[in-house]
Amino acid sequence: MRWVNRRVRRGNRLLLGALPIVALVVLYLVAAGARHSVNPSDKILPLPSAMVEAMASLVAEPDRLSGDYLFWADTLASLTRLGIGLAISTLSALLVGLVLGILPPVRATFGPLVTGIAVIPPIALLPILFIAFGLGETAKVALIVVGIAPFMIRDIAAHIGALPREQIIKAQTLGANSWQVMLRVALPQAMPRLIQAVRLSLGPAWVFLISAEAIAADVGLGYRIFLVRRYLSMDIILPYVAWIALLAVVMDIALTWSSRRLFPWAHGADH
Repeated sequence: MRWVNRRVRRGNRLLLGALPIVALVVLYLVAAGARHSVNPSDKILPLPSAMVEAMASLVAEPDRLSGDYLFWADTLASLTRLGIGLAISTLSALLVGLVLGILPPVRATFGPLVTGIAVIPPIALLPILFIAFGLGETAKVALIVVGIAPFMIRDIAAHIGALPREQIIKAQTLGANSWQVMLRVALPQAMPRLIQAVRLSLGPAWVFLISAEAIAADVGLGYRIFLVRRYLSMDIILPYVAWIALLAVVMDIALTWSSRRLFPWAHGADH
């Protein structure tokens, strides 16, 4: 049997997916052990024991100044900003994407504007956002929205615009107006695509969040990483990066599960 025709069962997929991760962990442990055998004070590749010791105070001990458990306070702050940014972007993509995709005059009028905004590097707008909204939470959320919403809008609009014309004609033949076509024909088919757009936007959303927190924040995962980097505290930076990766993976899995659960017809034989 050719490799292109091989089907991998769920249990085997989990095993195969874990192999590269285990290999990277083993490679790191070997490299860290080699460096520490030469220099026991090495900070670049800390041993797991050093990471556990450094993180223990952040996870389980309250801060002397604020009284907060810093690790959990950072996580809550970052997830709150990310959640608000994703919610606003998702709602904007659904509403604007539907209108652009189903109404050609609106697409011709506002499509170039959306495209123009989408190609601007969001990080270049960060100083403008901080000047316009200040250094508070609004600017950080705005950067996430500006960074991912235009892409999501374009994706949903393109998906709706590519729907078979026969579906729209049949709906109009049955007496549907533009509003009904949008809600009963376009909206159900846009929802699985919207979840997929959110999944693809998770990575950039985290990048914009960490960038904003690194520049102007007093709490957050990105703030903590850039705060301790001046001390070369890799024993804190690496666990924080791993935690961010874990959160992103969990969010991606949750979105995939939701899509398969709510819209099984959109996944075909893979369901």
